[in-house]
This record gives sequence, structure tokens and C-alpha cells, in this order.
Amino acid sequence: MQDGTNFTEYVTFTIAGQMFGLPIARVQDVFKPERITRVPLAGAEIAGVLNLRGRIVTAIDMRHRLDAERRDVAAAPMAIGIEAKGESFGLLVDTIGEVLKLPEADREPAPINLDRNLAALAAGVYRLDGRLLVALDIDRVLDVRAKAAAAA
Repeated sequence: MQDGTNFTEYVTFTIAGQMFGLPIARVQDVFKPERITRVPLAGAEIAGVLNLRGRIVTAIDMRHRLDAERRDVAAAPMAIGIEAKGESFGLLVDTIGEVLKLPEADREPAPINLDRNLAALAAGVYRLDGRLLVALDIDRVLDVRAKAAAAA
């Protein structure tokens, strides 16, 4: 049955208590990072690199990317595997949620009172039972050079 409504499936996750979503079509895998090797002289957003089934993956600290407070050392992050421009990335997040299938028509532009760092990475928001799901634009999230240039 086709009613003309377009849906997007999102892998949901939380960072500092805020719920986010990434289009499932862009997500390759979800994993618990084992050992992250720090990269000398890399920007603060780059947590390091890790080996995932023989692939070298750049680990991006999403808490730092979103200017959230640092993660408690005891709390082990989860990672969302993304492939972009021929490179593999692991986005370090606090917890992985469920997959939600949401109608495109319900996605709203980022509200003007949304944190500016968050708004710069958002593709829009969904209001879900009193919670706000921020749908992230993965290309903006991975453009760590843009943030470094803006800070300079």
C-alpha cells in the first residue's frame, strides 16, 4: 500500500542526553571500539584511529564535535561506522538507540534556539513524544576541517 509518504530510517543514538539520528542508508555498522590509537598533531575532534576487521578507521569524538562536556572515562563509548569519500570513520557516541522510520513531512528545520554548533550539523529535527531528535547531516559532521577553519 503506497500512500505517497516518504520515510527515512534513522539509527538513533545519544550524546550528553540528547537524541540524534543518522540516516540508516549511510551507516555501515555499529560496534564497540576496542583500542583507539591517538594520532599526534590531529585535531581534538579526532580521537585517533582503530582497526576494524582489517580496515583503518578514523575515530571522531562526537562529544567534542558537538562541544559537549567530556565523557566520563569509565563510560566506554559505542561507535557508528560510516564510509565517506572512500574513507572509513567511526563516530564515538554515548549509547546506541533503536532504528526509527520517520516521515519526511514531519522533519522540521532546526529551531532558532538550537545550540549553534548543533544547528550547523543538523539536517532538521523531529518532535517525538516530548523529545527532540536531531537528524544529523553526515557530510557536515565529517567536515572537521570546516570547524577548524572557522576557529582560526
